[in-house]
Amino acid sequence: MASTGTGRPDERDESDRKPGWRTRDILRTLAIIAGFYITLQVLWLGRSIVLLTFLGVLFGVALTAGVNHLERFRVPRGLGAALIVMAFLGGLAGIGALTAPSITGQLRELKTQLPDAIGKIQRWLHERQEGVSQVLERVSPNAAPPAGETPQRETAAPGAHQDKSSGGNEKTPPAALGLTDQFGGVARSLFGFFSSTLSVLGGMLLILFIAIFVAVDPEMYQGGLMHLFPHEARPRAREVLGATATMLRRWLLTQSISMVIVGVLTGGVLLVMGVEAAIALGIIAGILEFIPIAGPIIAAVPGVAMGFLDGPEKAVYVTLAYVVIQQVESNVLQPLLMKKGLELPPVLTIVTQGVLSLVFGFMGLLVAVPMLAAAIVPIKMLYVRDVVGDKVKLPGDQTESSPTRGKH
Repeated sequence: MASTGTGRPDERDESDRKPGWRTRDILRTLAIIAGFYITLQVLWLGRSIVLLTFLGVLFGVALTAGVNHLERFRVPRGLGAALIVMAFLGGLAGIGALTAPSITGQLRELKTQLPDAIGKIQRWLHERQEGVSQVLERVSPNAAPPAGETPQRETAAPGAHQDKSSGGNEKTPPAALGLTDQFGGVARSLFGFFSSTLSVLGGMLLILFIAIFVAVDPEMYQGGLMHLFPHEARPRAREVLGATATMLRRWLLTQSISMVIVGVLTGGVLLVMGVEAAIALGIIAGILEFIPIAGPIIAAVPGVAMGFLDGPEKAVYVTLAYVVIQQVESNVLQPLLMKKGLELPPVLTIVTQGVLSLVFGFMGLLVAVPMLAAAIVPIKMLYVRDVVGDKVKLPGDQTESSPTRGKH
């Protein structure tokens, strides 16, 4: 019998009704999209703070290991973090007090003479370019150029050479000007970053305080992250977070040791070779060693340019010195320091550095590799192991290969 009462409508009619977008569903979707867009805009406006916060967490992860070690000797975590930071800053202050006069003078000398060195390179390249052009014209089979052009070419080239040798105002070719502008832009960006004392000091203080807070109470921040995951997924999330922290800690320790060794080697070798501002160039090489692949290349540019002040032969020797030091660092030092670390593919590293440097500038280049490492560890654990089922080795594994999880 069909229902004829005044009760609920037929349930079959409700089930046959097609779902549709109601007004509140549309408003909720628009609110989510607007919130996501506003969040991205806020993050973009505060991108410097976001990147500095990441660096603070990175150093906080490394500081946590030292605080945990001191805690075994019944040293409170707050006191342990303060002692480690004070010891580190005290060591830097002591080294700076001993070497500040010479380093300051060499940095000033480097900043002054680097544009002259780049200009000398530009003039040398321009002379070689003119010489090659003249040789090609002489050996050209078309020995009879159109009338009216030969006298102009024959008289213009010597005249230009005489003006240059006598200090005349010869116009620099556009290609050479472009080369000078590019090198000059790199130098201004590099030294502008190091000379902006107020911004660098503010960024260092922010990184320092974040690192201390993370090291003093890491469980609070880890617990806050765990609230973002369902209860059944939290044990696995803790494993991934622990492996990521181990990876970042080992990477930072390796880079710190490499920075010191490369800086000392570079400064010592350039000092022996008689390159001006050798100590300052060694400091720059040590600092930029924090940036794999791209950092050593950037650091070599001012060193080669300063070597060119003494002639092209000295510049070649300086280039060989930088190459040998990097080969020792890559093939000897890195394998010894990071035997159980995570190997990052060079192509992926270069692409990540290029993208982040285009988007965020120098700060993006600074954090590109640790960000890549922090992303690869969860990908390998949650996808390669759990989904694909392949056995991959990660930092912190106790055995040669960790058992896979998930379905094969």
